[in-house]
Formats: sequence, C-alpha cells, structure tokens
Amino acid sequence: MKIKKIICIILLFLLLFSTLTLVSADDDDRSYTIDWGHIDLDVGNNGMLHVNETYYYTFKGTYNGVYRDIPLKEGESIENIQIWADGAYPVLEESDVDGKKHLKIYLYADEEHTQPISDTSVTIYISYNMKHVITLFNDVGALQFKLWGEEWDVDIGELTATINLPGKTGNSYYLNPQEFNVSSSLTNGKIEATTTSIPKGDFYELLVLMPLSDFNNATYAKHVNSDGKAMIEKNLNDSINSREMWNNIYLILGLLSLLSPISAIVVYLKYGREPKVNYNGIYERELPSDDPPAVVNAMLNNKIGNPDMHGFEATILNLIDKKVIDLETQNNEKSDTKELILKLDKSKNENLSLNERTVVNTLYRFSTDGILNLSALNSQLSNKSDAEWFLEQFNAWQSNIKNEYLSDNILSSYFNDSGSTIMSIISVVGFIAAIIMIILGFNSTLSSGAYTLLGGIFLIIFSIITFVVPDDIFGQWTEKGRLFYLKWKNFKKFLNDNSLIKQHPPESIVVWNKYLIYGSALGVAENVYKSMKLQVPNIDERDDNLYMYHYYGGYYLMYNAFETSHETVNPSSSDSGSFGSIGGGSGGGGGGAF
Repeated sequence: MKIKKIICIILLFLLLFSTLTLVSADDDDRSYTIDWGHIDLDVGNNGMLHVNETYYYTFKGTYNGVYRDIPLKEGESIENIQIWADGAYPVLEESDVDGKKHLKIYLYADEEHTQPISDTSVTIYISYNMKHVITLFNDVGALQFKLWGEEWDVDIGELTATINLPGKTGNSYYLNPQEFNVSSSLTNGKIEATTTSIPKGDFYELLVLMPLSDFNNATYAKHVNSDGKAMIEKNLNDSINSREMWNNIYLILGLLSLLSPISAIVVYLKYGREPKVNYNGIYERELPSDDPPAVVNAMLNNKIGNPDMHGFEATILNLIDKKVIDLETQNNEKSDTKELILKLDKSKNENLSLNERTVVNTLYRFSTDGILNLSALNSQLSNKSDAEWFLEQFNAWQSNIKNEYLSDNILSSYFNDSGSTIMSIISVVGFIAAIIMIILGFNSTLSSGAYTLLGGIFLIIFSIITFVVPDDIFGQWTEKGRLFYLKWKNFKKFLNDNSLIKQHPPESIVVWNKYLIYGSALGVAENVYKSMKLQVPNIDERDDNLYMYHYYGGYYLMYNAFETSHETVNPSSSDSGSFGSIGGGSGGGGGGAF
C-alpha cells in the first residue's frame, strides 16, 4: 500500500510540473508552411457533396510528402478520391484509420519517382465526394462542414472558400468562429469567404441552411424525421454566446489547474498517511472474518463502504450456497447450447437479511413464476422502465448493506473518510473547471489559448485520477480497519495466485464454494474457478450449483445485464441533436508533412 501511495503522489507531481515546462525541440532543420488554401464545395440536389481542396505548401529542407486526415461521422462515406499537384509528382496511398480517411501523398521531384522534394513550393489538389453529410430535416436542408479542421499540424496563412448551393434563393449561412472572417458574401446561390490566418488547433466552419425544395430524390443525404431549423439556430446562438462568455473569464480558470494538485498534496499530508499495525502476514488461506461477502466487497472497494456489482453477484452466490436459489440448465434448440436457469422461491425469504431479500425480489421480478433464464435477462433490461426499476433496486440493496452492516458509526471505526471526501469535492469541481478550460482553449484565438487548453487537459486528467483512486489514498484507515484491509487483501492475493492454491488446496468442496463466493466479492472469481477446475477431481461431473453458475457463464450474464441496464437508462445522444453547435460539423480533420 505504501508503494501504491508513493506512485500516486509521484504521478501527481509529474502531472503538475509537466504543464509548467514547455519544451520545444526540432529534430532537424526542416520546416514547412501552408501559405494559403482554397475549399470549393458543390452541394448537389441529390444530396451528394463534392469537395475540391487546394493547399499551397512551402518546404524548407527535404520532405517525402504530405498527408490529409478526413474524419467520417457514423453513416458518412467518401469516394472518388483524386489528387494532383503543381511543382511535384504525387503518388496517393489511402487507408482507413480510427474513423478517418487517411491520405498519404508521396511527393517526388522527378517523374521516375526516385527523388524526394527539397526546398520548393508545391500546390496540392484533393478532390472527393461525400455521402450523408448534407442533412435533410422536415423543414430545412442543412450542411455543417469544417472548411479547416483543428487537427492540422501547422497554421494556414489564409483560407478562401466557394460554396455552390443547389438553389439561388432562400439560403442562409454562418461562418464560425467569427473572428477569422475577413469577408464573405452570398450571391445567386454562391457563398464566397476569405479568412485571416487560422492557428493550428483551431477550426473554421460553415453552416448553411437551404430550402427543401432545392433537393430532388436526395438519396445521398442524411434524412432526419424531425424539424431542424429552430434547433440549429438555437444551438448556433448558444455556442456563440458561450464562446464570448468564456473568453472573458479564461484567466481565472487557468489558475485552477495549479490549485487542485497543490490542494491534493496538502490533503494527503494531513489525512492520507496510514497508522502502523502489528501485522506482517504474506497471505491468508482462511476467511479473515465472518462478514457477509457484500460487506467485504464494500470495504475493499475503491469507494469504501459502497458495494458494487461484484458484491451483488457475491450475494447471489451466497444465496445459491444457502439453497435459497436453485439452479438448473435447459437446452436452447436454436443455438444447441445449454442455458442457465435460476429457480426462485420467495417463501424462503423469511430467514434472510433485508439486503438478501432485496436481491431475491429483484430477480423474481424478471422471472416467470420463479423461473429466471439468465440469458434472457439482458434483453429484458434493454427496456427502459425495467432497467430503471432494476437500478432502483440495486441502489436500495446498496442502502440495505450500509444500514445493516456499515452505518456511519461502524464505518468510522474502520475508516476516516475526511481526506477522501475533500478530494472528491476537489475532483468534481476540477473536472467541471477542466471541461470549461478545454472548451475555452479550443475556441480562443488569443496567444494564451494553448496554455488554457493544456491546463484544462492536465486538470481533467488530474481530476479523473484523484476521483477514481481508492479512498484510502487520501483517506485513512483506523488501526482496526487497517488490519481488516490487510488481511482481506492478502486473502485476495491467495485466491489470485494459482500456485499458492495448488500448494494449499482446500480440503472440501464447501471451502471451495466459500472461495468462489468471496472471490466474486473481491473481483477474482474467475481465477478461483480456474483453480477449482484444476484441483478438484471430476468437478465437471459433480452436481455443484456454484460451479455450475460459473461453468455456464452466470457471472458474465449477470454482469452484462447490469451493464445493459446502465446503457439503457443513460443512452448516448444522437448526432442530429447537436446540429448547429459550433465545432460539430463534418469534414475538417487535419494534415501535415512527412
């Protein structure tokens, strides 16, 4: 534990000082610039977007070529890519990398493609078609497209753009961020724009709204069955107002990237150092205490006193071991596999603790007359109302554990959470501040914008680390709690080491079952299961419910069902809902030279 704490503190120091030191080192004398660029967009009435890109490069030194990354959102596609160049002989190499079309353009000084370019200027032309980038809502057609992306390696001296629309009237357009605009106009369905220099890390984006009547049989467009104009205009206005507001307060936010780690060091020095106890055990072969598995799970969880899904499943295993829940298998004729069936009997609830009754009642809700097919639970929890109810019962089970076994008075006799509570508050505040700083850093065109961005990135990493580290990094065990923790950690170490179990195997299947139950609570049930298969003769032929639960994948079925319930209740948002927000457009990406 001392080593783990030392590593965490060192990591925090490294993160702190890494943001204070900016080192710029060129590995050679080469350099290049993109002096100007031109983007030509043709919006087809069939929904196809044709793109022509032109970039004027000036190279100092020898280069092999340039590259261009074009991001593709879900459902978008790119085709008919063509390249040519003035001042060099190009060769294109295409690949798909992390949701982007990666264009690697080798540039040669000779027609035989034997000599790389050196100390020269080259104009690169890239042409391609994009499908499902133009979006047709019920009331408007829209194109949101980054004319310049934030992933370019260098600035661009000037960018011009021409956008040809399918109709000549009823169009409106927006170019953001507005501070890059030099001039723009819309005449007879043609938009023309000129910008200032755009720094690397920034973007320049077009949003254009067009009448639906300008499109005919638009099979290449993305169709959204909802009104979009009001939403787009609202998102756009919100983004502009937000940008102006954050530009006014970025200096104050920048200081937070330094205050959080300093506060963490102070909290650790005051609350995080552990008491010494008279215990030097290497591992534990027997259960260190007779606490229920969910309690052990809660006490050794990163968030001390708060049981998680491993504890919930360990409670299920404990109920199986008590014969409260029975198991059987049935054949699935379609897949020719066996499925795991839980047999629940609520009449056996009388002698159970409140948290155990909650588990039985929760599972019973998804059964048919007490028969629950675990393979079907995942699909049941894809229903939002069922998923919400399941998570409510899980939260109730957590509260039951706390009320029955880990009240504030009992928990405080094991652990002082003052330091961890303070750090949780600092982490949440820091995380929120970091998001604001990152947004500001991306949007700012001031010279200090890069520092604000780096400070936000540092702070969000720091906040996540301090939030997810175990509570006992900044909190403190009492002597009683420290002894409890060390013994159970050594028991987990024993369960996790097949060689130790091989040297000291349990003498009966009863002990093996306890290992499975508490191994589940400690998150190492799979290792116990593997050891059990190796050490227990003819285990596959035994009628042992706990072994059967693992053998037929009960552990994973239950865990996947739990994850499904979370995903159902908290689904990811769709693309179209943010249409109009600055920076959310298609295209963009970046490029550079190699």
